[in-house]
Formats: sequence, structure tokens, C-alpha cells
Amino acid sequence: MKQNQQGGQQQGGQQAKMIKNPKLPNEPQVKGPEMNDRDRINDVLATEKYLTDSINVATREASHNSLHQTYMQILQETHQCQRQIFNKMFEKGHYSLEAEEQQKLDKAYQQFSNYSTQFPYQIH
Repeated sequence: MKQNQQGGQQQGGQQAKMIKNPKLPNEPQVKGPEMNDRDRINDVLATEKYLTDSINVATREASHNSLHQTYMQILQETHQCQRQIFNKMFEKGHYSLEAEEQQKLDKAYQQFSNYSTQFPYQIH
């Protein structure tokens, strides 16, 4: 597996750290009308996302317990497949992530943790 690279961009006056892999050398710099490997895998990912949404509805609405369990298994497998496709796209440089400062993460966590007091039951 390729080593993740971190680069920087200016964002709001601060240095943002990007976590990404290099794009493949045979990928065109300017996208033409023809489908390339990135288009194909992106189409597969979009299909998997559509499937997980649709199977989730079917799972929720399954009235028979055995059918519900079968849908649950299919839903889990479909989510795993979607994740594997995303990981492959990230590996090929089609996705990048922006690293966030720990202080901002802690602040957001605290903010949303405080919302949990509004729930009718407490999560432990």
C-alpha cells in the first residue's frame, strides 16, 4: 500500500493538512468525454451507495423475521463493499481528507456531548 502524503493549503489563514495519496500517472490532467477508470469506479461507488439506501428501506419494512435477518446480512455486506471501494479510490488518489486540529475535535465533541442531556434516555 502506498504511503499517505500530507500537503498544505491555506484555509482561513491557517495551514490545513491534507491526507492523500498521489494520483495515478496515466490519469489525464483534463477530463475528456470518454470514461476512464476513475469514472467507472466512481459509478460503482454511487451504485453501492444507492443499494445501501434501498436495502436499508427494505430491511426496515421487512415484516417477516427471517427476511429481516437476510436483509440485515445483505445490508452489512453492501456497506463493506462500499467501504472497500472508497478505500481503493482513496488509495488511487481520487479522494483526499483534511486533518483537523485536536482542539477543534475536542470542542465539537464537547458541544455534541452536551446535547445528549436532551435525550429522554441516557447513553452510557
